[in-house]
Amino acid sequence: MRKNALWNCRNPFQGSEKRVLVVCSAGLLRSPTCAWLLSQYKYNTRSCGIHDYALIQYDDVLEHWADEIVVMNPELVIDTMPKEKTTVLNIPDIFEYMDKTLQKRIKEEYENTLHNT
Repeated sequence: MRKNALWNCRNPFQGSEKRVLVVCSAGLLRSPTCAWLLSQYKYNTRSCGIHDYALIQYDDVLEHWADEIVVMNPELVIDTMPKEKTTVLNIPDIFEYMDKTLQKRIKEEYENTLHNT
């Protein structure tokens, strides 16, 4: 883990809210929408993608930073994600950024996972 990046993920100015990392394939459409929605729950959120072309790529620093990792669909789960803090939704890659149907699906899926744990 890079020393400077590790300090950034422990930055004391981020507050004490739950830190939620949202992961999709490229980090451009679904995960930023989900991160924005979860920020409305007063969570500290970030979004990223797992593929090489992702705007911000999933890495060990983001994994370390997160209290919870929300993955948009099961195909995106990778072996290094800690199972005890990973929540998997079932949101396919068919939506545009901030799409109203996407927002509704995310709310439903995420709230269902909260009630089933």
